Amino acid sequence: MVSPAIALALLPLLLTLIIRYRYFFVLLYRAVLIRWVRDCLTGLSREERAYQYILTHATPGDSQSILDTFDQWCSKVEFISNIGPKKGKILDRLLLEHCPITVLELGTHCGYSTVRIARSLPIGARIYSVEMDERNAGVAEKVIRLAGFDEDMVELIVRPSDEVIPRLREDFGVEHLDFVFMDHWKRCYLPDLQLLEGSGLLGEGSIILADNVIFPGAPNFLRHARRSGLYEVRVHRATLEYIRGIRDGMAELTFLGIK
Repeated sequence: MVSPAIALALLPLLLTLIIRYRYFFVLLYRAVLIRWVRDCLTGLSREERAYQYILTHATPGDSQSILDTFDQWCSKVEFISNIGPKKGKILDRLLLEHCPITVLELGTHCGYSTVRIARSLPIGARIYSVEMDERNAGVAEKVIRLAGFDEDMVELIVRPSDEVIPRLREDFGVEHLDFVFMDHWKRCYLPDLQLLEGSGLLGEGSIILADNVIFPGAPNFLRHARRSGLYEVRVHRATLEYIRGIRDGMAELTFLGIK
């Protein structure tokens, strides 16, 4: 048992830690505790609950309405680690600047970023979106189609990314990638980037945008990108989606070509 005197002495330290890391406690509460309770009560996944909310509150065929409704749900109901509206503007700007025709998305999750990408692409563009979780992919498929994007524009691939990347040319006829968006498991960022380098699908000027490189973080990915000499690297500073006070960032890599 801790004596009252020791407990009293430790109280200032405890309060300091709570204040300093309060946003992380909020994240733990919203992303873990609330999710667990509602999973048990509803029998639905968090992503399925989000889709039900979108279905009843958003306008079908209106991508902006669907994104706004998603943002409202993630901000006020339950936390989901979509790219969100603030970092989403960085993605929007890069897509408008580069007008990619062939896009690879690693980590569809529930379709938020897929819709955000699709609405900014020129006519004739195509997205290959990769999601390994079948249940999440089922939700994403419904969200993407609800937004009005068909299979000719968005092809959802339900397989692990390390199986898909080496087969993009053979299985899907992809010859070149103009834009890659990474928002899947952070531990996969570096090995998947190296698979892309070896695939021959990246060309000079190809853009790779990776989310959450500060939190949870992808230090090995950033280290490789900066030291390899293959990329021009820029990190866009931001905060974690839907949680203020937690620093995060997106890495923009411009492929310079194999030397």
